[in-house]
Amino acid sequence: MHISEKKTENITSSLLAYVSFTFIGYFIIGLSLSVLPIFISKTLGFGLIVAGIVISVQYVATFFLRAYSGKIIDGKGPKLAVLYSMIGFSITGIFLIIAYYFKFSPFLSLTFLIITRLFTGCAEGLVGASPINWAIMAFGEKHTAKIISYNGVACYGSLALGASLGIVIHQYSGLYGIGILSILLGIIGFFFAKTKRNKINKNRKEVQSFWKVLGKVTPFGLCLGLGGIGFAAISTFITLYYTFYHWNNGALSLSVFGILFVAGRLIFNNSINKYGGIKVAIACLLVETLGLSMIAFATDPTLALVGAGVTGFGFSLIFPALGVVAIQSVPAANQGSALAGYGLFIDISLGVAGPVIGAVADFAGMEYIFPFSAFMVFIGLILAWFLKRKYLV
Repeated sequence: MHISEKKTENITSSLLAYVSFTFIGYFIIGLSLSVLPIFISKTLGFGLIVAGIVISVQYVATFFLRAYSGKIIDGKGPKLAVLYSMIGFSITGIFLIIAYYFKFSPFLSLTFLIITRLFTGCAEGLVGASPINWAIMAFGEKHTAKIISYNGVACYGSLALGASLGIVIHQYSGLYGIGILSILLGIIGFFFAKTKRNKINKNRKEVQSFWKVLGKVTPFGLCLGLGGIGFAAISTFITLYYTFYHWNNGALSLSVFGILFVAGRLIFNNSINKYGGIKVAIACLLVETLGLSMIAFATDPTLALVGAGVTGFGFSLIFPALGVVAIQSVPAANQGSALAGYGLFIDISLGVAGPVIGAVADFAGMEYIFPFSAFMVFIGLILAWFLKRKYLV
């Protein structure tokens, strides 16, 4: 018993080295995530639809890099993809600084922001599935649920932490400070990745085309994408939502979302193996719908804060719960492509959600963005229920 516990502890500590690349990447993404809508609308003077479109450019770029990332992982190993991603994240910092210095020219500054988002999307597409596959190759498929869960903690925890810190940095040094920190973190991540040993897929002859794999994981990806709309609404628009109602501490709701998200991953990370991925996804989507509904009907910032926490708790296990089932639907040689294809749907979700929710805010009113988001997540809940009946898992 003692030896088993010690072995588990060693795996956990070693796993942190791999998911640290996810932490660095998504922390950099988070730094500008909640700042850019404010900068674009308040400083540059564009509407929320434009802000949403600029944010979504990242996810469009990520969409196209996912397939390339899966090909690299299955063919040459995940290390190369991680190295490329860290270079990309550093470049995003450079263009953020340029956009900051050209803020006197709104259209020129916006152009540099679009370039920034393109590089951010490319970097995200490369780092999205790479650390997960790297860790699975190192520790074995039996730890897949745990690896995806811990990677998700690093992903969304750092995203929320970065978004909160980004607002603070922006108050004192604008996009310039965020750009400098992004460059430094990308460099640190690059040289740390250089120290790690690469892992190569031993069953490369069995590899199927990315598009064939994508077809197999699509049902799970669609469910994930609908669940991701709630996350997109909070991460991109919650600070503006608080401003609209003249509430204070909008950034705190991002932190609470992240804290409850991490808590859900850590406390219930074994529930997927115990109850099955689809059942856990159904429970999570139900909780997330409840959390978004609380924000939608909140009459004060406290209830909205609680709603953000409930939403984070509900969203916590959706990705790993459905991800485990998605991986099981393809041969072992295609795990890189499976995770890359599966992750496409969260990219599409976040990419579409930005301009769509922005359009809802512009044409219907800011007060309708969370009822809309709750409804979309509820559709995901219905889809998950049908998946349960079909796959019986």
